[in-house]
Amino acid sequence: MKKKNLRIAITGAYGRMGSNLIQTIQEYKNINLACAIVKKKTINILTKKQEKILIYTKIEQAIENFDVLIDFSTPKNTLKNLYFCEKYNKNIIIGTTGFNTHEHDIIKNISKKIGIVISSNFSIGINLIFRLLKQISNTLDDSYDIEIIESHHRNKIDSPSGTALSMGEIIAKSKKWNLNTYGVYRKKQITDIREKNKIGFSIIRGGDIIGEHQVMFLTSGEKITLSHQASNRNTFSKGAIQAAIWITQQTSGLFNMMDVLNI
Repeated sequence: MKKKNLRIAITGAYGRMGSNLIQTIQEYKNINLACAIVKKKTINILTKKQEKILIYTKIEQAIENFDVLIDFSTPKNTLKNLYFCEKYNKNIIIGTTGFNTHEHDIIKNISKKIGIVISSNFSIGINLIFRLLKQISNTLDDSYDIEIIESHHRNKIDSPSGTALSMGEIIAKSKKWNLNTYGVYRKKQITDIREKNKIGFSIIRGGDIIGEHQVMFLTSGEKITLSHQASNRNTFSKGAIQAAIWITQQTSGLFNMMDVLNI
């Protein structure tokens, strides 16, 4: 019996990530780009083979056409799609950032019924850095100052980036700190000397920077730097597609990209 191809639906198909996902998914065998979901249909979307794909303005119209939804949109839109996936038992990959605590609780609760992979960054490189941050934070003592610098294109709305916040949360958790208390977000001001046991965040917005992150651990006589630069969005798309394949083996649960990579 021939194995059924995995059918993936993409939200925000006119956006940067949606457009990249549509083109990247064509490189995979046994995966079908089932449909695209947009707010308002304005243009036809063509694949690399110049074939038209199904476009819907409501996720309800796509119910019979996909197995896994990949959503890189906004918190409000993602939650709407999440409730739909819960109702119809569809797994979902979430690349949206900017959720508040209440919204994270909703996602966690729904994961008891369906499989969810949520990650602030789907690149393999960033997730390897996440893993290293745990080890470094557990090893270094509190004499090291910690600074996180992130840069993104001028149109990015949330600040700091979800990836930068994930880095801060990993470090804080390793040190048994609360990031809300130990995080410092740089702005124009007159300050005293740098406090110890703080995680500093600096944000850059400009041009078409896809994503750059740097974490520094600094002490007298030594600086340790971890950095990552994304030169195109393919790395995020490939990670999200890998997560979509992986989640088909799960009946329910809340996972991240580190679970997918088993690191």
